[in-house]
Amino acid sequence: MSDAARAWARRLGPIGLWMHDLERLTAPAARDLARTVESLGFPAIWIPESLGSKEIFAHASLLLSATEKLIVASGIANIWARDPVAMANGARALVDAYPDRFLLGIGVSHAPTVTARGQHTYGRPLDYMKRYLDAMEVAPYVGPKVEVPKVLAALGPQMLTLAAERTFGAHSYFVPVEHTSLARKTLGGGPLLVVEQAAVISEDAAVSRQAARRHMKRYLELDNYTNNLRRLGWSEELANGGSDRLVDAIVAWGDSKAVRARLDEHRRRGADHVCLQMLRADPAAPPTRDLETIAKAFSL
Repeated sequence: MSDAARAWARRLGPIGLWMHDLERLTAPAARDLARTVESLGFPAIWIPESLGSKEIFAHASLLLSATEKLIVASGIANIWARDPVAMANGARALVDAYPDRFLLGIGVSHAPTVTARGQHTYGRPLDYMKRYLDAMEVAPYVGPKVEVPKVLAALGPQMLTLAAERTFGAHSYFVPVEHTSLARKTLGGGPLLVVEQAAVISEDAAVSRQAARRHMKRYLELDNYTNNLRRLGWSEELANGGSDRLVDAIVAWGDSKAVRARLDEHRRRGADHVCLQMLRADPAAPPTRDLETIAKAFSL
């Protein structure tokens, strides 16, 4: 692992959070939740950028300014949402303002999302990402010179290879543990590997799987995720919301020990950092309850 990637692995630690809740809250409520996350001992929050989300650099700035040490990472900034100069310079401004606290995750998004924006035609995403990274590297900037730490959203072997060659590493999402082994093998020992893992704190199988299927529904409608699962041999289990076996592979559930066991398995297979996305068995329950449970389980 390069010195820079190793330093980021230490900063991120073994566990962080991947959170949709923050984008749905008012600014004051989001600040409060970010401070709560920091007080519980989590070192990092990963925030999404989907169609309809808060603009990711503005959102990251809001959360960084509300906290003291918390790392905010984009999971994932959409390359079709801004040109390479805007991406590079938005990240540079945050890295300058909050040294070692902002990590830029970027990705090619999904065809339906890009089409809905009405500005681009989604095609040859790997080639587009290569050109985009080239343009980011030469983007003009009049501010102080800073290095932007970045990772690529990567599932397939070609994007994983590009992540290893051009960035600090890869961020995988909506994957079973066997993907982590393959991702580490493709990346090699040097690059950073971040893995998202959804989880439900409930020992009731029916309740947990219901929450899991609510979460999984939209992702099973996106080719990037289903194609990745097919590569892993899950073809016959994708229909009708996914088989119970697939649901259990994508979403960890049970008590905090069961969730920790899943995280430890990703780590055993080569993940440097696992960002937990906590799904609530009761959607109306406050997010902090499960976060406190997880923080205790990991002795944060």
